Amino acid sequence: MKDDPSQLLKDLGRHQLVDGYPLLVDLDRSHGSWIHDRIHDCEFLDAFTCFASWPIGYNHPGFHEPEMLETFKRASLSKVSNSDLYCEDLCRFVDTFSMHATPDGFPHHFWVSGGGLAVENAMKTAFDWKARKLGRTNFDDAVEDLVILHFREAFHGRTGYTMSVTNTLPDKVGLYPKFNWPRVHNPTAHYDLEGNVCNDVAAEELRACQEIEAAFAEAESKGRHIAGILIEPMQGEGGDNHFRPEFMQALRTYADEREALLLYDEVQTGFFGSGKPWFWQHQGVTPDVVAFGKKTQVCGIYASRRVEEVDDHVFARSSRINSTWGGNLVDMVRCQRILEIIVEENLADHITTIGTHVIDGLRSIARETEAFTNVRGRGSLIAFTFNPAEARREMIAALFERRVIALPSGQDSVRFRLPLNLTREDADELLNRVESCVPLLTRA
Repeated sequence: MKDDPSQLLKDLGRHQLVDGYPLLVDLDRSHGSWIHDRIHDCEFLDAFTCFASWPIGYNHPGFHEPEMLETFKRASLSKVSNSDLYCEDLCRFVDTFSMHATPDGFPHHFWVSGGGLAVENAMKTAFDWKARKLGRTNFDDAVEDLVILHFREAFHGRTGYTMSVTNTLPDKVGLYPKFNWPRVHNPTAHYDLEGNVCNDVAAEELRACQEIEAAFAEAESKGRHIAGILIEPMQGEGGDNHFRPEFMQALRTYADEREALLLYDEVQTGFFGSGKPWFWQHQGVTPDVVAFGKKTQVCGIYASRRVEEVDDHVFARSSRINSTWGGNLVDMVRCQRILEIIVEENLADHITTIGTHVIDGLRSIARETEAFTNVRGRGSLIAFTFNPAEARREMIAALFERRVIALPSGQDSVRFRLPLNLTREDADELLNRVESCVPLLTRA
């Protein structure tokens, strides 16, 4: 294999699909919020962070301390099955996670590799819980009547169960067999350029609640049982769709009154991306089970004591939810160090401030140019909308030409997924590059 960067990509393409960014990342020279491309010998401002999974930029000095490097080395030399073999690094990670990330009232944890598998195990937790609520404790009992209620424009993964609740782009789940589970309206809030809700979101919520009630009624009429209500507290790929606390509280009420578990998918939104450990904490409505991943490096779920309403729940009965590796020890070590850095550098407050600065800057550009609308977000999770939708594609292409990597969201929006330690200078540079991309035809 030759060392020429362009040839390396060509060689890679002989063995796998290479349809990502036309870059060859130099992991040694990348730093902070900047990705160094070996092909063009230049730097890209990182506003996508590997789909919201890389929280503190490249080559953070906290990763290069001798003791940290030694820990990484030790954890990488042996890949143990963490579900069955427990080492000191695992114990230290779990203790750090429970101290700084797990909210009060959630004593149960499960670790796995992959965000889709985290969501899938949240659903399995709900299925097991509901089956036992119905008196089905024999593992031969039929449970095909158990279903998950979920929302339009949701993305929960590409695994077996999660394909049945993912419904963004057809190519994600099309031509794969899926379950016909109840899918209801997602009552999205839209925002004006002062940050106020500007659509009749109450009417949207009423429609959603009517569809939820119809789904429960239809399930009952057909002898089916809704085991869980699954939602992203903010839908990411589906359009950066925000929900009001009032609606989340309605879901809490449905879950309590109809004996279903309230499941939050925080794979993209969680782990301080919003400025709080979990996005749901902004809304103030407590779930029963939360799936997490991406920024956490290792993925998994945490659950409240509501699962203890049944005997032999999945966190008590051996092997009900499990995997060979029980997550990845190197990911756990990395997650622990990221958590320590977030706490040491107060990055939760930092990204709250920086996120507000970027949102304010985007709204200012929007007011001046009328190039986009509906600027929204919390912390590192920011989006804005284009009309016509084709202008979104032009903006992403123009940003890339100006060496900014951003992501599409839904049918008509651009989303930023910023590093938690993005500097004020880099935030201003991002805003400058956005403004330079606004097509001349949109200017007065």
